[in-house]
Parts: sequence; C-alpha cells; structure tokens
Amino acid sequence: MTAPSLDHPRTGVVRSLLGSSRPLSWVNTAYPFAAAYLLAGGGVDVALVVGAAYFLVPYNLLMYGINDVFDYESDLLNARKGGAEGVVLDAGLHRTTLWAALVSNAPFLVALVLLGSTGSTVVLAVVVLAVVAYSAPGLRFKERPFLDSVTSSTHFAGPAAYGLALAGGSLTREAAAALLGFFLWGMASQAFGAVQDIVPDRSAGIASVATVLGAARTVRLAMLLYAAAGLVLLLAGWPGALAGLLVLPYLGSIAPFRSLPDQDAAAAHDGWRRFLWLNFLTGFLVTQLLIWITW
Repeated sequence: MTAPSLDHPRTGVVRSLLGSSRPLSWVNTAYPFAAAYLLAGGGVDVALVVGAAYFLVPYNLLMYGINDVFDYESDLLNARKGGAEGVVLDAGLHRTTLWAALVSNAPFLVALVLLGSTGSTVVLAVVVLAVVAYSAPGLRFKERPFLDSVTSSTHFAGPAAYGLALAGGSLTREAAAALLGFFLWGMASQAFGAVQDIVPDRSAGIASVATVLGAARTVRLAMLLYAAAGLVLLLAGWPGALAGLLVLPYLGSIAPFRSLPDQDAAAAHDGWRRFLWLNFLTGFLVTQLLIWITW
C-alpha cells in the first residue's frame, strides 16, 4: 500500500474520517470494554484509559472505515447511507481512510499488548481480526450468511471480553452469562439491521443472513435471539439478571415487522431508527444497574 496523497482540504478529510468512524456508535464499543474492565477488578489506570480511548475512536475507524471502502459500490445503491447510519465515502479518500485506520490503531494495539497478558492479547487479536475479516476482500465475512451475524456481534461483545481478560478477571458463571447474553443480543441486532438492506444488497450481489432467509424469517430469528439473550441474562445473578428485561423493548420494537414482505424490506428502517435510540436508553439503564451492583 503506497502512502496516500491528500488532495482534499484537510478539514474535509478529518470530517470524512470522523463520519466514517460512526460517532453515534463510539460508545457501543468503548462502554462495554470499560464496564467489563472495572467490574472484573480493574482500576482507573493506564490500561483503562488506553483501552477506552482505543475502543472509542480508532477501533471504530478500523471497523467502519474498511467497511466504507470495500462496500462503496453497494453503498451508492443504498438510500439510507450518507448520514449518521453510514457515509458514502468519497472514492478519492479510500486509500487515505485505510492508512488512517492503520496508523491510528497501531500504537494503541502495541500499548495494549505491552500492558496485557498472553491471554488478553489472544482475545484482542481475535477481536481485531473479526473487525478486519468482516469487510476485507478475500474474507468478507459480512457476505457469509449467519457468520455475518456472529462476526458483527464479536465487534461489540469482543471489547467486553477483552476488558475482562485485560483486568485478569475470572470467567465465572455470572460473567459468562453476561457475555453470552450480550453476544446473542448483538447477533439479533445485526440480523434485524440487515433486513432493511435486502433490496440494495441483492442488487449489488451481496449475501447476508437477511438476503438468504428473507425479511419475515430474519425478523423472527432476531426476535428469537433477543428472547434467548434475555433468558441467558437471567443466569447473571441478582441484580444483574434485571438486564434480561431490557430485551423487551427491542422485541416490541421489531415485532411489527415479523411478516414483512421482502419487497417492502426498507420499511424496517423505522424499526432500526428506534433501535438506535433504544441503545441510548438501554445504556443509561445498564449504567444504573452497574452502579447498583458496585455500590
């Protein structure tokens, strides 16, 4: 890869890179890491600061930047791209974006390896490889139905698993239930999110869990996964089990789409917009629950 030439004004480049990193989603990766690290016995220390900073911005630039570069053709066909839910990255910035992702990630990854153990480094490697494999040519896990949901969920549950490993915490029944519940939750969210893109994905020749199952069956699968996540979280012990109740608004939000015809799949976008706001409400409630647990 040759170094990029910055033909765009510098402010425009920075704005595009920030947009590509999806600021609306930064908290979805930094928060699980920090919460898991602190709950596993870690303190407010260098590892917490470095890890939280990494999962806040560089990690998201790597994840979404690669996606925006290699999904460019399909993004042009997708009416919902071009805002908070995903930019259509100017073709002239593709090389710059890949370089920015590499340069911003490298120092953090080196620092985290030095701060961690062999076990935590293995977890970190799996998480980062999942991010790259999702969109990178030759791997493209996002085009492998069902593996797309598994890989996408790893992007969000992975930072929590890494926080646990970095803090040297034990994988107790409660911790395992929390991680598995979060993982199933992530699979449900990815599957439902793919429904709205069925038409443009099929037009671009992109396979996904939704293009294979169709809109209605994918929504029902997502509902099943949300319900399973809630049941698993009941094993997290009191009061952590209360987190299982938080799947109910998600179930209620997507249930109206359970019979959605494929040709009307774009209508699921309304449910996806509710999902984005539900995440903030859920994050607030989970924070209150964590405060209760650690009181």
